[in-house]
Amino acid sequence: MAELIEMMNDYVKQEEVVCRKNDSIDQRLYDEYGVNRGLRDEKGNGVLTGLTRVSKIVSTRIEGNKKVPCDGELWYRGYRVEKLINDLGPEKLGFEKIAYLLLMGELPTEKEEARFKEVIAKCRTLPTNFTRDVIMKAPSEDIMNSMTRSILTLASYDRNAKDVSVSNSLRQCIQLISEFPLMAVYGYNAYNHYENNESMYIHNPDPSLSTAENLLRLMRPNKKYTPVEAKVLDTALILHMEHGGGNNSTFTTRVVTSSGSDTYSTMAAAMSSLKGPKHGGANIKVMEMMENIRENVKDYSDKDEIAAYLSRIIDKQAFDRKGLIYGIGHAVYSLSDPRERVFKHYVQQLAKEKGREEDLRLYENIEELAPKLIAEKRHIFKGVSPNVDFYSGFVYDMLGIPQELYTAIFAVARIVGWSAHRIEELICADKIIRPAYMSVMEKRE
Repeated sequence: MAELIEMMNDYVKQEEVVCRKNDSIDQRLYDEYGVNRGLRDEKGNGVLTGLTRVSKIVSTRIEGNKKVPCDGELWYRGYRVEKLINDLGPEKLGFEKIAYLLLMGELPTEKEEARFKEVIAKCRTLPTNFTRDVIMKAPSEDIMNSMTRSILTLASYDRNAKDVSVSNSLRQCIQLISEFPLMAVYGYNAYNHYENNESMYIHNPDPSLSTAENLLRLMRPNKKYTPVEAKVLDTALILHMEHGGGNNSTFTTRVVTSSGSDTYSTMAAAMSSLKGPKHGGANIKVMEMMENIRENVKDYSDKDEIAAYLSRIIDKQAFDRKGLIYGIGHAVYSLSDPRERVFKHYVQQLAKEKGREEDLRLYENIEELAPKLIAEKRHIFKGVSPNVDFYSGFVYDMLGIPQELYTAIFAVARIVGWSAHRIEELICADKIIRPAYMSVMEKRE
C-alpha cells in the first residue's frame, strides 16, 4: 500500500499542472457575466435562493432609501434569541425547549416540553454493540469523519431509512439529535485511547440529565461538572443551534433534501460541509491564533503591544501570514454578532470560576482593538466585529473539551437547525435545487 501511495503521489504531482492549466478561469469573467461568487455580491449580500420561517438574521436597516448597518439580530421562529435565553433564567437549561421550538415552530407547553425531553432521553442510545463495532473499529483523529461514518451506518439499522415522509423524517431527526452527543464523545474517546494511548472510559448517558449535562458527564472520567459549566455549555449549544438557511451546511441540507435523498445521507452531507475550516472549524483557528499571540505578547493589558502584533498579523507578517484575525468579522453581521454579545456574559462567569481572568483580558483587548485596525488597513464594505467563534473556543478550553471535539460540539447543536430546515424543505418545496453555471470552455476540433 505504501508503494502504491508513493506512486500515486508522484503521478498526481505531475498531473496537477495540467489540471491547473485547464481549470483556471480568468477572474474578470466573473464580473463580466455578473456571477456572484459564493452566492454573495461584492458587498456581501446573499443571493436570494429560498424562503424560510425557521429563523431570521438582521444586520442592516433601511433609513430613507439607504441600507445602513445595525447591531445584529438573530431570531428563532419569531423570537429574539437573547430573549429566549434570558427567559430561561440563570439556572434552567434550555437546549431541549429551544430544539422543540425550532422543530415544531412554536414554544412547547410545560407538558409538551416534558414529553419531548422524555423522548430525547429514551432515544439517547445507540444500537447494540454499535459503539464497539462501528465507532471503536476504526478510530480517527477527525471526529467529524468518525461521526459522519456513524450517521451513514445508522441507516443500516433503520428499516424505514429510505422513507422521506415528513413524519418518518421527523422521527429520524429527533433520534439523530439524541444520538449526536454519544457519537461525538465516544468517537473522541476511542481515538484518544487507540492513538494517544490514554485510558478509555465509555459512560452511559443519564436520562434525567439535559444534553449539555450529558455531554460533560460523558467526556469526564469522574462524570462531574458544576452548574455554571452546564449553563455555559447549554447556552453555547442554543446559540449554535441555527443560523439562517443560507449558511453553508444548512444550504447543503436543503440541497440534498431537495434531491429526494434520505435523512442519514442528508445529515452526512451537512456534516461534511460543517467540518470545513471556513465554517464550523473556525473556532480552532481562533485558538491557534490566540496561542500564537500569547507567545509573542508579554503584557496582556498593554494595548499598544497587542495592537502592534495584531498589525503584524493583518500585514501577513505573523501567525499564518494570511492577514486574518480569526473570530473577527462575519459574512453577514457588521456592527455586532448577537450571539457573541449574549455569550460574553457567560464567558465572564466561567472565566471567574476557572481563574482565567487574565486570558479573558487579552480576549477583550483584542475584541476592542482588532476591528479598528482592520478598518484602517483594509478596504471593507461593512464594519467588522467579533463573532461567536471568537469566544467559543476559549469556553471549550475552560471546560476541558479537547480541540478535536470543537467542531463536533458545533454539530451537536446545529443538527437541530438542519433538521428544522429539512422538514421545511420537505413540506414546502417539491423541486430539486439546481442553480446555473455558465460554460466558458473553448471549443476544440
